[in-house]
Amino acid sequence: MMTSPAKKKSKTRKGLLERLDEGLVVGDGGFVFALEKRGYVKAGPWTPEASVEHPEGVRQLHREFLRAGSDVMQTFTFYASDDKLENRGNIAAEKFTGAAINQAACDLARQVADEGDALVGGGFSQTPSYLSGKTKAEVQAEFKKQLDIYIANNVDFIICEYFEHIEEMEWAIEVSKKATNLPVCSNMCIGPEGDLHGVPTSECAVRMAKAGADVVGINCHFDPFVCLEGMRKMKQGLEEAGIKRHLMVQPLGFLTPDASKQGFIDLPEFPFGLEPRICTRWEIQKYAREAYELGIRYIGGCCGFEPYHIRAISEELETERGKTAAGSEKHGKWGSELRMHTKPWVRARAHEAYWRNLKPASGRPYCPSFSKPDAWGVTKGHELLEQQKETTTQEEVNKLKTKSFPNGST
Repeated sequence: MMTSPAKKKSKTRKGLLERLDEGLVVGDGGFVFALEKRGYVKAGPWTPEASVEHPEGVRQLHREFLRAGSDVMQTFTFYASDDKLENRGNIAAEKFTGAAINQAACDLARQVADEGDALVGGGFSQTPSYLSGKTKAEVQAEFKKQLDIYIANNVDFIICEYFEHIEEMEWAIEVSKKATNLPVCSNMCIGPEGDLHGVPTSECAVRMAKAGADVVGINCHFDPFVCLEGMRKMKQGLEEAGIKRHLMVQPLGFLTPDASKQGFIDLPEFPFGLEPRICTRWEIQKYAREAYELGIRYIGGCCGFEPYHIRAISEELETERGKTAAGSEKHGKWGSELRMHTKPWVRARAHEAYWRNLKPASGRPYCPSFSKPDAWGVTKGHELLEQQKETTTQEEVNKLKTKSFPNGST
């Protein structure tokens, strides 16, 4: 009987915690935004059926992150719980099944990880069931279905990430620790203001650690520098509680200093007008250095993070890593390859000071630097966040367009 590639034991290699104890782990970048732009993911549900429908697209993105220096191939299983795959008219669960999508994602991640020295992280995220007020047992049952597949496929560690509420995150960590002895990473998609029920960021870190997480941190929703503000609060909270854990951070590849507590999904440009906010590679190098100096040793990215952003992390921390990313063979440090350019004024830019001090223009003379977030202020427990299997009707959309909220949004 033939064994699926993902079910084979990985090569003998150091595990996640051993690598973190010794030094740096570079994560990968964002899949749903990158693959949506490439025509493989549908915005709205943001579900990962591309692992079954278009495995070549997912595999290629894994390979690009590996070449850029990623030490982790995270399974493309964001929002791959059964309840999300059938939410609001999504037919992915019916057409492919959650089990098939999660299995295909494990196969692809392991195949590419074994092309290098990368680890496979099996990831899952928050659920519509929690937002709709279902019980702890019901929510954990959704997590367990994904976990069972990751464990059967010998992933190297578990990542619970993209959680807006510490309560649901605790449930995720708890079911993970009961199911396996693998290391568990936990990332909340929150900023310095805390979770959406008002729990401070520092307390969220402590509660994740006490729930059993081996690595705690923040991912998505905010830009690299806002996420680092949140990480400072997490680190302080852990230190004050006398708890030692490894730290990780995987922010957006967009600049969002004007985002409200809900993060970039509150910005009016979300999701189709965010391109002017994309971080430069030099801004990502600055982020990588600041993250490392803060004591964070698992450094990656989330939505908007392309392979060249991961390469920027790898290059900034090349000395600390003790190795060079394969993709750096085509990229000189601080633009040094521009010495080969035909135009003299471009050759004049082949130095660090130029790129470090650049203030990029948007090319849009009447556009503002900041936007006004929608800030509806609704979260779990509000009727508008109760989820359903049926497709959202035009009448429901019209009501959302005209409904007024206490903060004045419409």
